[in-house]
Formats: sequence, structure tokens, C-alpha cells
Amino acid sequence: MLSLHSSLLARRGGGLGGLVGWFIRIVIYDICITGISDVLGVSRMVALFIFLGILAVIAFAGYLLRNKYAADTADDF
Repeated sequence: MLSLHSSLLARRGGGLGGLVGWFIRIVIYDICITGISDVLGVSRMVALFIFLGILAVIAFAGYLLRNKYAADTADDF
């Protein structure tokens, strides 16, 4: 049963590889937030909100671009 459970975790991206990937993302986010905090001279909490705002703007721009190009390809037919 243990090998079945571990193979299911490996297939879903869990297990040790998923844990390592999660920690790498956390470290990268921490470096970004620390950098924003140091450059702008604000607290880490303010830097966190600035970082989240930047991510939201990037996501919104990607959403708009995807919809624009999806609408362009739909008009071609």
C-alpha cells in the first residue's frame, strides 16, 4: 500500500520533488520581497503588498492579451 501511495504522489507532482520545488519558490519570493523592501526602504509587509500588486498587474495584462488574441483568431473563421 505504501508503494501505491508514493507512486500516486509522484504522479501528481508531490513527494520530495514537489516539496523541494515549493521551498525553491518560497526562497525566490522571499528574495524578491527582501529586494523590494531594501530598495524602497519600506517594511517587509508593505513590500509583500507591492509584490502581490506587481503579480496582479502581470496576471491582468496576460488575461487581456489572451482575450485579445483569442478574439482575433475567432474572427478569422
